Amino acid sequence: MTIQQGGRQVAFLRGINVGRAKRVAMADLRKLLGDLGMTQVNTVLNSGNVVFNAGAVAPVDAATQIEEALVLKLGVAARVTVLSHAQFDELIAENTLAPTADASRLLALVINNPLDAQRIAPLLQQQWHPEALAAGKWAAYAWCPDGVLASKVIAALGLLLGDGVTSRNWATMNKLHVLLQQP
Repeated sequence: MTIQQGGRQVAFLRGINVGRAKRVAMADLRKLLGDLGMTQVNTVLNSGNVVFNAGAVAPVDAATQIEEALVLKLGVAARVTVLSHAQFDELIAENTLAPTADASRLLALVINNPLDAQRIAPLLQQQWHPEALAAGKWAAYAWCPDGVLASKVIAALGLLLGDGVTSRNWATMNKLHVLLQQP
């Protein structure tokens, strides 16, 4: 498979604006990406979700550029995962839990390194009832009917992958998907 270059992309910044640490104003984040040469920069919510046009920059390179600029310009160290429009479409399509789960308690845990998706396989063999776990190439999907804080699935994924994943609820993922569809 070839890596899609440039075009519309979505970035996920891990752990910003949670509590008092790693505070980043979305206006500053949009300016930062603009200064990197990204265009049509839009943020969704206040938790580090950015849709932008990357020109000829590959997603992995965009992630590196954003991570470095966050430290140098804003003094914030945060892991950044960037997916192309096509990769994000695949992430949406691979979620087998979406048709039956409430979007506010369904999480997509976006995987920073696609090779980490293979590490999730043993967790898929476990029984998580009433929770559920599914996985695709770009994300793990966790249904947390009793909430995220009480979730054994989320705890297990966090132990396994650490800062190699960042989670968003399915409602946010749908908002990002709509924004990506816009020219």
